Amino acid sequence: MRRAALLCVAVTAVTSLVAIMPRPAAGCWYWWNGCSYTKTQYPIVLEHGLAGFDELFGVYEYWYGITWALQDGGAYVYVASTSPFNSSVQRGEQLLAQVQQVIAVTGKPKVNLVGHSQGGIDVRYVAAVRPDLVASVTTVGSPHKGADLADYLQANVQGGSFTQAVLAYFANSLGTVLNLLTGHSNSQDAIAALGQLTAAGMAAFNATYPQGVPTTSCGAGAATVNGVRYYSWSGTGILTNALDISDPALGLTSLFYSGANDGLVGRCSSHLGTVIRDNYFHNHLDEVNQILALTSIFESSPQTVFRAHANRLKNAGL
Repeated sequence: MRRAALLCVAVTAVTSLVAIMPRPAAGCWYWWNGCSYTKTQYPIVLEHGLAGFDELFGVYEYWYGITWALQDGGAYVYVASTSPFNSSVQRGEQLLAQVQQVIAVTGKPKVNLVGHSQGGIDVRYVAAVRPDLVASVTTVGSPHKGADLADYLQANVQGGSFTQAVLAYFANSLGTVLNLLTGHSNSQDAIAALGQLTAAGMAAFNATYPQGVPTTSCGAGAATVNGVRYYSWSGTGILTNALDISDPALGLTSLFYSGANDGLVGRCSSHLGTVIRDNYFHNHLDEVNQILALTSIFESSPQTVFRAHANRLKNAGL
């Protein structure tokens, strides 16, 4: 009854957030490692990447099956929703407001932030400006040193004002559609989003918010800054499942990178804080169990990777 009441409060008070409470212990039979394996001290907040969402039509999840896998082991999980296209300062401010709502609803003083792709930059912003509200930051496939594809697009697509206007129109329109499909009304700025993810854009961001960023090209960053733990992981797989219709597209985008990458983010660019692993046989969408969990059968499933990390946070007292 108490959990049911808390869920009602969360749904009412956190209108811009999808609140997901742990399942009853009876559902934990699915995982051999028990019903408290992922039960972290602080709630986990998941932040999507560029062109991302929380749920489409209230059914299809960005974090496909991952929220369930975490909550089935005891974690309290909240899924944020920010602008599909915008800078990480703007998206970060939207995320910060939702983090404050989670803290108000749960009574916990901090949260564990997890961001995929650009979402990893957003969670860094929140931790930098409000470290008192953040226990840990984890980034998954995030371009902390920039993405080569973003550099190419900025150099070759934004050549003229007309081309730039067309690019902005279509991307912003897509963001508006995603807002409609998810029931949100976040602002869009596709040009700011693209600029954010270039090498120059990330260099400027890192100069202002350097927490956890490696000082070498492919090293690890500080594990703890201002009391916040920093972690990261990523993949270097591209064509990982013949049934996944997104794999060919990521195969094409991977050609813009000179080194190992996940189709959209370079291996070394993904490093932040403690690097858990940077070569999972996952591509950029596999990292969040997309599309429809069609990932490699020869690699740990994304659900298993996320559960192991939640257990890592739990054992660290987070």
